[in-house]
Amino acid sequence: MIKPSLHIKNLLAACFVGCFFMWGCENDVNDVKELAKRAPGIEEGKSIESYISQNGRITAKLTAPLLLRYQGDSLRKAEFPNTLHVDFFDSSMRVESQLFAKYGRYLQNESKVFLRDSVVIFNTKGDTLYSNELIWDQSLGQFYTNTPVTLVQNYPYKQKGRYAKGLRSNQDLTDITFFDILPGSFAILPDSTLN
Repeated sequence: MIKPSLHIKNLLAACFVGCFFMWGCENDVNDVKELAKRAPGIEEGKSIESYISQNGRITAKLTAPLLLRYQGDSLRKAEFPNTLHVDFFDSSMRVESQLFAKYGRYLQNESKVFLRDSVVIFNTKGDTLYSNELIWDQSLGQFYTNTPVTLVQNYPYKQKGRYAKGLRSNQDLTDITFFDILPGSFAILPDSTLN
């Protein structure tokens, strides 16, 4: 037989604990709205400066005003939605070429960066490559694309004349292979008999 006083004590204890739960769980409506605005699993970084190294040697410096890193994604990607700039270094840590793009997406598992929207790469000789889309393969130290590109060369004199649909190049633009050279393109090669 259950004593009525024990039953009443248990009922009062349950009501007392329930009151704590009812009055203890109070949220500010503005805090809840702000939390709902944030996308889950996205880290945000501002004024990014990152050094990239391979085999113990610094090969590049990446700067960007904003980085969005997506967590829980199997691709493990990061986005640079508001431009990015990269300085590429030679073995003496001198800048040998530079890259600018309005948008970039880094795929960490593949060590590749997808670049789009006003992609410009130039080297210390003054050669400049323009494209709307480009992939930077960090592990190979190469750029490649299947989209139209324009190369403005500064040697032997400033000339604009290489238009192609696709290319593969090293990071300092000294070894370029064009895939589909478009009509109207030309290249002036130095004469080897003049040496």
